[in-house]
Amino acid sequence: MAAPGTYTKALQESQDIFHRFPLQLVHGIPLMEPIAQQWGPIENFQARPDDLLISTYPKAGTTWMQEIVDLILVRGDVEKACRAPTYIRIPFLEICSPAPVPSVAWGSWYDHVCRYWAERASHCILYVFYEDMKEDPAREIRRVMDFLEVELPPQVLEKIVRQTSFQIMKENPMANYSSLPSALFDQTVSPFMRKGERGEGHLGIVGNPPPPHWLCLESSLYTRSVARWYRAWAT
Repeated sequence: MAAPGTYTKALQESQDIFHRFPLQLVHGIPLMEPIAQQWGPIENFQARPDDLLISTYPKAGTTWMQEIVDLILVRGDVEKACRAPTYIRIPFLEICSPAPVPSVAWGSWYDHVCRYWAERASHCILYVFYEDMKEDPAREIRRVMDFLEVELPPQVLEKIVRQTSFQIMKENPMANYSSLPSALFDQTVSPFMRKGERGEGHLGIVGNPPPPHWLCLESSLYTRSVARWYRAWAT
């Protein structure tokens, strides 16, 4: 894991590039150019048998799951969980699936999910769904604990549920990305922690309702995409 100072220095040096980040293909996946140019270490990364990979599509509960896992591993110790921002505690490796949607950063959500689903028989993978986490956080956190083979008393579980609630994380500087320079992430335009609800994709820019013609186009594309996804999911 890189030292916090090294990471911060790299962010400062790259802030002009990030402000208008061009995309560059890596194995057919459009990635932000600064990340694509540093792909070598990721390409050569060798996982250990006890390494844990949190793999999510952007804005699909990544920070939420990172905070949950970290709190489980430190047995609910909030002070330890606040030792550094999330992006330093849990190194961020950009791993994407093939066959992306052209020109969309990070590729296709459907391909990302289906690729991991196809590996369920050959790898030790726990699938956690955002809707399930919203419905019953305690139940899903217990599933993560079982997967990690960590036993915690009920009061610690309750503490983790509370500490990883949306309102607490929204105010937590170690989780809300407020430590990033505004040149990299201007949260006056759109906060990193928005609403913590599903279905945000149906809103337009900065939360404005999309025009009717956009909804018709979205509906058509959505229907075709979902049909393809269900075929892959059923295999």
